[in-house]
Amino acid sequence: MNFTVTSKGRQFDRLGSMYLGDIEVFRTSTAEPTSNGIVWTYIKEMEQYNSLWATEQKVIFDLGNLIDDTYIGTFDTTLTATFSTIPTMRTAADQILPISARRSAANGASAFSVPGDNASVAYTIPRNAERAVVSLSACGQATEEFWYTNVFSTEVDTFEEEIGTLYGYSPFREVQLLIDDQLAGVVWPIPVIFTGGIVPGLWRPIVSFDAFDLREREIDVTPWLPVLCDGATHRFEIKVVGIDDDGRAGAVLSDTVGSTWIVTGKIFLFLGPEGSTTSGEPPRIDTPLPTLTIHSELTLNSTGSNETLQYETSATRSISATSTIKTSNGSAYPVSWTQTLSYTNRNTLSSQGLTQHTFQNTAGKDQSSSGYVNDYSYTLEVTSTFSTPPTGGVGISASLSQDIKFQTYGPSIFPSGVQTFNRTSPKPALYSLSGHGSQLTALRSPFLRKQEESLPGSTTSAHLNGSASYLSAGNASYSFGSTEETFTFHGAAAAGAATEGTNSEDYFRNVKAVNASVVSDVEELVGYRVPGAPLLGAAGSDWLGLVRQQAARESVREILGRGPGREREVLVQSGKR
Repeated sequence: MNFTVTSKGRQFDRLGSMYLGDIEVFRTSTAEPTSNGIVWTYIKEMEQYNSLWATEQKVIFDLGNLIDDTYIGTFDTTLTATFSTIPTMRTAADQILPISARRSAANGASAFSVPGDNASVAYTIPRNAERAVVSLSACGQATEEFWYTNVFSTEVDTFEEEIGTLYGYSPFREVQLLIDDQLAGVVWPIPVIFTGGIVPGLWRPIVSFDAFDLREREIDVTPWLPVLCDGATHRFEIKVVGIDDDGRAGAVLSDTVGSTWIVTGKIFLFLGPEGSTTSGEPPRIDTPLPTLTIHSELTLNSTGSNETLQYETSATRSISATSTIKTSNGSAYPVSWTQTLSYTNRNTLSSQGLTQHTFQNTAGKDQSSSGYVNDYSYTLEVTSTFSTPPTGGVGISASLSQDIKFQTYGPSIFPSGVQTFNRTSPKPALYSLSGHGSQLTALRSPFLRKQEESLPGSTTSAHLNGSASYLSAGNASYSFGSTEETFTFHGAAAAGAATEGTNSEDYFRNVKAVNASVVSDVEELVGYRVPGAPLLGAAGSDWLGLVRQQAARESVREILGRGPGREREVLVQSGKR
């Protein structure tokens, strides 16, 4: 699926979602346009939805936008689906059920907004379901966009006189999946920084991890099938929680968080022969509460006013569900789902809240008896300072680094990317890199692995670092900066094991941008340098015009998420344009 957007004029970044009927299949966000105009394209694999593509679908694309005298940028979007008959070794789900608000009959977007909505649905699951996996999509908006910088709720007024009320419920969030009011699995989200986040000049034209394709996570609920296949109706619910503190280092999971989280889910069902029934033992569920540790320390200045707030949060959790099921083949076999998660966050608000340093690490391992494993880690470190220069206006300076690593193998619902490099037919195909025919002969042999060398998994890793500044003056604002990202992709033979030899690195790219212009771009495919890798900021996309930014926002604090500035409307499924 090809998603291409052009835009011209001043505008915020916006969240967009694509649905097939009531089922969300793509969540993205926009770049912030320039007065001269920009264009970008994102290509997404959609084979996991083959059972939906087999029938007529209502396509709904929701991209809320607000046009007024200042923010005049519109988004001209084109979605193009390309269908092919390329052989695949992946088995797609036979049926997909939405965990959504199901508004497609009224031509509406179907995302839940929590807190506020009751994000639950009820289904009678087909009795011949033999495997079931739930995917969750969740991201914070408005007061929850920068949730990882939030303070403990008892300390939201620490710098009330200097910068106003801060956002609470701690910098920890947990997205929960409940089945019949019992916890079935969780997602500890990683921060998604949109193109207006921290400092806009960081994201020109390189964007942060997942900003153009927000990652979904999987929870295998196959151990629940002996209950779900009983012919009765069962309830699936999504909740987002944070931490409530007592002001004395005591912490428990909260019942709610700030506004707003946009959430949906999908139930992927793999069915046995029609007329068969899956049975077995009810699942044995072990979901102890997470271990939460918090600490904070407040420092006063010489006048007795609050000067510095340091606060730390750590969490660990383990979850398991096991059962024995009997399917259409007549045999009984054990099934299981386990999760182990760890989280550390350290924040320092200094200079009476004007400077904030954030460090966060989230790591975990999700494992299913199906053979699916997702071993992941994410680290963010960011320092930002905002000020009021003597010449007037407001400014921000920031530095940031991000590291992400996903090791995925086994029967994932979503393509890991390794399928592209595994030959699915004894007959080799012809491939060319960027149309450079001189490379075709050299690459034809090693580009695809032989069938006997196909790998079941992949390791994806990326490192990004950057620094930028922002200044608003009068009715305009400006942002300058530099960002560099290195991305690598490997095939994996087992958990955490990259392939050895000359073809172990399937894809590599390093891109550096300075002041909205790409200054270096190195791309390699299976060890071969891709000649003439395009400069993403070259003339035509007109990223060079991006240095002059949109009109000054009423408060820089709303960019940083450091307490309320001018309230930004949540435009998802609002109908506003």
